[in-house]
Amino acid sequence: MNLVYNASSTVFSGLLRTLPLLLVFACSEPVNTQQNVTLDPGAVLGGENTAGFLRAEQTRTFSFPQDHGLHEGFRNEWWYITGNLFSSSGRRFGYQLTFFYAALVPQGESSSGNAWISDRLWMAHLALTDSENGRHYSAERFSRENPGLAGAHEGLVWLEDWTLEIGEGEMPWQLHATEPGSAFGLQDLVLEPLKAPVLQGKDGLSVKNAGAGNASYYYSMTRMQTEGEIAIEGELFQVSGLSWLDREWSTSALADNQRGWNWFSLQLADGQELMYYQLLDDAGRPDLFSAGNLTDASGEQHYIAADAIALQALDFWTSPAGVEYPTTWRMQFADRSWQVKAVLQEQYMDLLVPYWEGAVDVLDEESGEILGHGYLEMVR
Repeated sequence: MNLVYNASSTVFSGLLRTLPLLLVFACSEPVNTQQNVTLDPGAVLGGENTAGFLRAEQTRTFSFPQDHGLHEGFRNEWWYITGNLFSSSGRRFGYQLTFFYAALVPQGESSSGNAWISDRLWMAHLALTDSENGRHYSAERFSRENPGLAGAHEGLVWLEDWTLEIGEGEMPWQLHATEPGSAFGLQDLVLEPLKAPVLQGKDGLSVKNAGAGNASYYYSMTRMQTEGEIAIEGELFQVSGLSWLDREWSTSALADNQRGWNWFSLQLADGQELMYYQLLDDAGRPDLFSAGNLTDASGEQHYIAADAIALQALDFWTSPAGVEYPTTWRMQFADRSWQVKAVLQEQYMDLLVPYWEGAVDVLDEESGEILGHGYLEMVR
């Protein structure tokens, strides 16, 4: 059962937050507030309304910790954290906390001096998977940026009281996100990076198609030791495990014929990590601009081209809207053959942007031995 909690204090305030976001992303049809609405990711990441914004057109020099913060001038940016955590008794949890923003106008074009008028709108998603009880929980929040309701600066990303504190030097990262009166939350998690940032794509430039500027700047923190406390159904659990941070900023990425993707972030027990995204065209076929990266135990990175990985869907879960999501995959890479299997089939984010995202295991195809854990995201 997918449990969705609306983070707005009232239905009316929730509509006030949702409608501006829909307008930003240029939904062509009038919004009927008496019905559930969803947002097409193609409208968010497409190539329209890009005039005046910066584009990801060439490689750049990354600098940390500065690049952990916000990048003025781009239309979209996100901080995407997922992880697999275990209690002392071995109870398994998956978690996700993500912060997204969309700029309304290019930098410097705001004509209002009113502190209540925002140039950026923010969205955040929170989810927990409790594999023992077979339950998945999710929530979302929306907010304008001003006056101080959401933002990213001085080592902090926040939307109201959901927060990500960015570590500098030897200081750890910390995150906190709970829902008053709801059944779940991240009380306080502390994340210690075990490897340097991994630049995805070609030196951090992740090209999504042949269109000029249809790319993102993209890096990951692929292995972060995690300790802390989570709450589920009124019970607190001390947990530990590994997390993964993805960071991207861009102005446009998807072409008109690119409508979704399968994204894998896998942390193997031998100290390696694999990221692979398979872009899909509007007929659901793999795109030649799919790509990935293998980070070995020493931190060395190895680019993965689209044809270097073969994926085969083996099992499916169907959403209430009738959309099929593969929940078991055969992944073949080099001389390896794995199964990537969801710990729970129904890890559906039934939110304004509907998608499937959840915890997975990596298993040896022949022996069934668990070789690692990870996360899988599927957008259709």
